[in-house]
Amino acid sequence: MKNGFRQSMAWLHTWTGLLLGWLLFAIFVTGTSSYFQEEITAWMTPEIRSVPADGPTRFAAATRWLEREVPGASEWSVYSAGKRAAGLQLYWVNGPDAPADAPTDARLDGAGRKADARETAGGDFLYRFHYNLHYINWYWARWIVGIAAMAMLVAIFSGIVTHKKIIADFFLLRLGKGQRSWLDAHNASSVLFLPFILMITYTGLVSLATHYMPWGIAANYANEEKFFEATFPWPAPAEKVGPAPLIAVAPLVEHAERTWGAGAGSVRILNPGDRTAQVIVSTAPDASMSVRPRSMTFDGVTGKLISAHNPSGAATATEGTMIGLHAGRFASGVLRTLYFLSGVAGCVMVASGLILWTVKRRAKLPDPDRPHFGFRLVEKLNIGAIGGLPLGMAIYFLANRLLPVEGAGRSDREIAALFIAWGGVFVWAAVRPSARAWIEVLAVTAAAFALVPVVSALTTDRSLIASLANGDMVFAGFDLSMLLVAAGFGWAAAKAKRRATSPKAGVRKRTAGSPVTEAA
Repeated sequence: MKNGFRQSMAWLHTWTGLLLGWLLFAIFVTGTSSYFQEEITAWMTPEIRSVPADGPTRFAAATRWLEREVPGASEWSVYSAGKRAAGLQLYWVNGPDAPADAPTDARLDGAGRKADARETAGGDFLYRFHYNLHYINWYWARWIVGIAAMAMLVAIFSGIVTHKKIIADFFLLRLGKGQRSWLDAHNASSVLFLPFILMITYTGLVSLATHYMPWGIAANYANEEKFFEATFPWPAPAEKVGPAPLIAVAPLVEHAERTWGAGAGSVRILNPGDRTAQVIVSTAPDASMSVRPRSMTFDGVTGKLISAHNPSGAATATEGTMIGLHAGRFASGVLRTLYFLSGVAGCVMVASGLILWTVKRRAKLPDPDRPHFGFRLVEKLNIGAIGGLPLGMAIYFLANRLLPVEGAGRSDREIAALFIAWGGVFVWAAVRPSARAWIEVLAVTAAAFALVPVVSALTTDRSLIASLANGDMVFAGFDLSMLLVAAGFGWAAAKAKRRATSPKAGVRKRTAGSPVTEAA
């Protein structure tokens, strides 16, 4: 043990936090942004107008659209991401007579009109990145994310043991004190938001429990597919026997919503227009705290209830509720904002811990002007990870507005723009002095975020002023958030520059070279 139990825990806290901190920062940033996933997607598809409509009405309108456009399909599916979603996503399985390249999906606005929206992954990309990463196989990505989450738990518990004055850390935030200020920022964000950070890390592991611990499934089912068939039934269309008119969908949705006391999120119709037709109505993803949906299956001709599926059992309920707590889809606007602010605190906790590592060690270097390779590597990785991802996200939003609206692979190019910008910051950090690189990256990031609403106003008819005038708080809120984030990065860049160029900079030379002293 390293000089006693507490010192050993401090060592464990430092190194588990450092070795996976850059990945944890990316997971926290993209996961935090996902609490407004639907709003981000709405902003990135300005062609789709959010038209208020109740569930039965819009599902009925979508069904009429499918009857008119793809009558020969063997299956229709209509999905809503919940009350905050701007429109509906439609999928269908074409019949045997359809051309091989016939379309199989479409998007409708809230009034049931087809929306020719630009191709984008929207907020869904940021959501999926926080557990699937990108450009690597999802199976291994989830293992990597799981290892990082376990390291986070280890860092949290070892950090709790390390703390001597955990109550006092609620109230300590001494600005302008260099290393002390960053330690206070790290402690305050950790302690004040500890329940949320602990919950979000643990439930994140639970959400992929079957991936990390498949032995329970292997012991009780022939394979994983059998397990999912039993747990989450997904009926297939029966063999067609003859034409028959499809019953009106709206009354079935109304019946299901009245029974559940919750909104519907999807309608799936098997064999539409045939005597074997079935209509399956499922709950919306934001209908309850548990993410496991309930469903009711109706005869597609008579409307008679055939079956009802309600995930039950303590294990299923616990698992579904924990994932629901993690995703926060059930949350109201106020609670969602608290989720977001707590996530931001988690980002601050990870970032301040990474920066603190370099500050503490720079002061002890034999020659701070010529640090060893390991120190310089951490310093450059900090710039690339902490400064690069926010800049990449700003470029992602700008690409959404600047890339040509038409063309295949558009969403991939938006994502590529993010990674090119992010990778560029690593190169930038490698070739520039660290202190200068921090100032430049922060300044460019501020400018990029400030440009987002400007470029949006120049390329669409949904500017900030127009959104405020029309009461469109999704678009107005997004643009104002971009300006707020830009102001934050601008303040950090100005603070860093002022500290670097002040007459006392020479005195602080031993602790310069990171944003710690500049922004403290």
